[in-house]
Amino acid sequence: MAVLFTLLRVLLGLFFAVTGVVKLTDRISQDTYSLMCSQFVQFAEVFPLRVVGVGGGASAVPTGGRVGGAGGRPAVGRWGLADCRRLSNFILSIVMMVALFTLLKLQQPLAMCCPAALCLGLLLLLNFRGRGSRAKTE
Repeated sequence: MAVLFTLLRVLLGLFFAVTGVVKLTDRISQDTYSLMCSQFVQFAEVFPLRVVGVGGGASAVPTGGRVGGAGGRPAVGRWGLADCRRLSNFILSIVMMVALFTLLKLQQPLAMCCPAALCLGLLLLLNFRGRGSRAKTE
């Protein structure tokens, strides 16, 4: 079972890294990058942090920042790899919740919400797997 979760973690990390790179540069796909830029303008209108002055192009930074959060996960300072994974999963879960909020607020079709919902579900699975069994044994 541990191998399955490791494989899931690697595949999810690669997915976030690739989608993050596509949102940051036009070198992979010019059309997709142009589409993402036009969508950021639309998403900025309903971005939840807009009320505190964060929005517009600033929303591209946290979304594109998934590259570093999910792809690398280096051990920094006294933090171990597991701590970096937990922090990365937490940040990515928040990004996916904001993405779902934005898509629902814009009344996008359900098919547009499915990738974000699936990623959020997988991140939550990785975050909370085995926590109940540890509590029972202690």
